[in-house]
Amino acid sequence: MKTIILTAVAIAALTTSALAAEPFKTAKTAKGDVLTGEKGMTLYTFKNDKAGTSNCNDKCAQNWPPAMAASDAKAEGAYSIITRKDGSKQWAKDGMPLYYWTKDMKEGDMTGDGMNGVWHVAKP
Repeated sequence: MKTIILTAVAIAALTTSALAAEPFKTAKTAKGDVLTGEKGMTLYTFKNDKAGTSNCNDKCAQNWPPAMAASDAKAEGAYSIITRKDGSKQWAKDGMPLYYWTKDMKEGDMTGDGMNGVWHVAKP
């Protein structure tokens, strides 16, 4: 019984600290500090978005997958959660939606930076 209680307390502590952490990390690169998400992949912003609104849908979102937020995710500090056109939830930094680039293959890739003059690495 004591083991079950200690295990439950340990799980609760880990869950609480995970929820309190910012959803993204900062990576130092030749282009300065950039935001990274899942598996250390570079995050981007889209110049054609408006604060709180994603304008990258359908084919665009196939090439630039949104940084999706879990249904129970909580906004924190500069990070907010916006509702996309299809009703799904997406992370935003300072109101600007965040995306990945499908042609980035590994941690540290930033091949989408400057693409068509409208895609830029997200800064912390």
